[in-house]
Amino acid sequence: MLILLAFIIVFHITSAALLFIATIDNAWWVGDDFSTDVWSMCSTNKSSCMAITDGFREYQSIQAVQATMILSTIFCCVGFLVFILQLFRLKQGERFVLTSIIQLLSCLCVMIAASIYTDRHEELHKSNEYYFEVSKGQYGYSFVLAWIAFAFTLISGVMYLVLRKRK
Repeated sequence: MLILLAFIIVFHITSAALLFIATIDNAWWVGDDFSTDVWSMCSTNKSSCMAITDGFREYQSIQAVQATMILSTIFCCVGFLVFILQLFRLKQGERFVLTSIIQLLSCLCVMIAASIYTDRHEELHKSNEYYFEVSKGQYGYSFVLAWIAFAFTLISGVMYLVLRKRK
């Protein structure tokens, strides 16, 4: 039972780490001489970055991605704290339903963020405000990590729903 508990904790911490990296790192859309994410666009040659502001044509879409990724990360961290509290407060045989709901909310938020970015990426990268031709890029590893974090949070949410507290 202790090995299962350790696996669940490591799996949850891995999910949170993936969400942090996907939210913070600048690699949602990459090209030969640039990388961009939901916060800024950086040149790899000059090491200069430009923040994405409300001057961008699709700024509302970027803000939606930013907000849902931040919410997803917060839900995942809160879910871990609730799991630890429930671990000590639940009676034997009860399920971790509250933790499951919070993890599934995290899963929903990251799915919404990645889906918005997937749907709007063409319009996002055709903006005239960029210094580079960013439409010639491709999805970066942070975008892929966001979808992997979606799968991890979905699996852990279902796992908490099935899991019962034992001695």
